[in-house]
Amino acid sequence: MTDHRGVPNATSTPEPMPVVDYQRRIADLLVPTPVESLPVADCLGLALAADLTAPIPLPPFDNSAMDGYAVRSVDVAGASEQSPVLLPVPEDLPAGRVQNPPLQPGTAHRIMTGAQVPPGADAVVPVERTDGGVSEVRVRASAAPGAHIRRAGEDVRTGATVLTRGTSLTPAQLGVAAAVGTEKLPVHRPPRVLVLSTGSELVAPGEPLQPGQIYESNGLMLAAAVREAGAHARLLRFVPDDVNAFHAVLAPELDSTDLILTSGGVSAGAYEVVKDALTGNGVDFMKVAMQPGMPQGSGRYRGGPAVVSLPGNPVSAMVSFEVFVRPALRAAAGHLRTRREIRSATITEELRAPAGKRQYRRARFDPATTTVTPRGGPGSHLLSAMAGSNCLIEIPESTQLIPEGSTVDVWLTD
Repeated sequence: MTDHRGVPNATSTPEPMPVVDYQRRIADLLVPTPVESLPVADCLGLALAADLTAPIPLPPFDNSAMDGYAVRSVDVAGASEQSPVLLPVPEDLPAGRVQNPPLQPGTAHRIMTGAQVPPGADAVVPVERTDGGVSEVRVRASAAPGAHIRRAGEDVRTGATVLTRGTSLTPAQLGVAAAVGTEKLPVHRPPRVLVLSTGSELVAPGEPLQPGQIYESNGLMLAAAVREAGAHARLLRFVPDDVNAFHAVLAPELDSTDLILTSGGVSAGAYEVVKDALTGNGVDFMKVAMQPGMPQGSGRYRGGPAVVSLPGNPVSAMVSFEVFVRPALRAAAGHLRTRREIRSATITEELRAPAGKRQYRRARFDPATTTVTPRGGPGSHLLSAMAGSNCLIEIPESTQLIPEGSTVDVWLTD
């Protein structure tokens, strides 16, 4: 609404931005991080930047699945406890032996698990089915061709795709990469996030509280959330509530930062240093149609690092991080799976939500019964309720009442 001069009236405010639009805005701020080649041992949790194909098969050769004796199946046909077959043992084959002497008819080679099966052998008899002899062995069981032999390439064929681009590398995946002879992997560098903690009322845990002061927790909580998302976090606590001091703190950090993450100081009141310092420096502040977490800020600080300014209430900050920042960080780091797992659950009590806002309620999901129970009320200061939760119930903007027993979507945060 405007007055007769075309100037917006003081009472007119823009409509809150839909959650999906603001998610897109934050995702667009964070560009993919550079790719670097790192030793396999240093790649845990990182996103693979290119498919990995196997230059060798796995196993690379036929090998024994058991400690026992490499034999020709025809030489032990009919062997039993009552009628064992006696064979000379000319060779020992431990795992790693480079020379692999052929097996002659009518003989057996003692072989260890993982050792290469010798030419001429087509089966392995487990040591438990023999007398364990060294120079000669009594075999008390027959063995079918192929028994207890791991064939070359039965796990991975040469040229097969072992790992696909975007894989979030786990210990088992690093193991298979090493098994095919990989020394280094191309991975996306984790985003570098500067977490700022502002507020003259904040005190470090362990220090005595004066009237009007609170212990600082948002910075520590958000830095931990950044690390859990797979990014690097640098926490600067107790940035002064002064615009010039705020800019001075940022100046030496800009070249080594992909995202500046703040909490607090984004509302419409006085003494909002974050909003005062960032307005006019590439960051816009707005309202998003959600609860908790309506006031938000985002942009690029003086054309440089991305900035996301979250609300100051701890639940609002954490929910906003989950909804907007975490998926954007994971996408920038090359992960294909960027969002939390979503499950359907039966709610154990009635919930009410405000019209026109997407609400996120803390809750406890029970996988055994696929039920979900809300924790705490909608208040954005109820941090202990979030600490006791393992999911968020997502309530659409069009829903104001969820009766007990209804099916809801939950984001699994644990």
